Amino acid sequence: MFDMSAFQLQPIAWVKNSRTEPLDDDWDAIASDIELADGIAEECLLGLEAFSHVEVIYVFDRVRDEEITWTARHPRGNKAWPKVGIFAQRGKNRPNRIGVSTCRILSVQGLSVEVEGR
Repeated sequence: MFDMSAFQLQPIAWVKNSRTEPLDDDWDAIASDIELADGIAEECLLGLEAFSHVEVIYVFDRVRDEEITWTARHPRGNKAWPKVGIFAQRGKNRPNRIGVSTCRILSVQGLSVEVEGR
């Protein structure tokens, strides 16, 4: 059986874009470059340009420990919407800091994939 207590993540790429603050909204309007880490072979992206989308799993690395939410809140801070638990919304302040997005592929060049979307 796999020992989850020893499980560690090793980054294989870095996402770069024009955003300077970790906000919950409007990511669909931002183009990002996903640049593979040193030591990753360019060959691993071979054929990716034939696909329309890519699933990106990432870590919310700019969320400080004191910003983590364990309770319910109004999604996007909108008090007109009912409170729901952090796992029932797309907020970045989740306890495990893991996010998943399906992004539209704009281009694949060398060790970089340009994407946009959520």
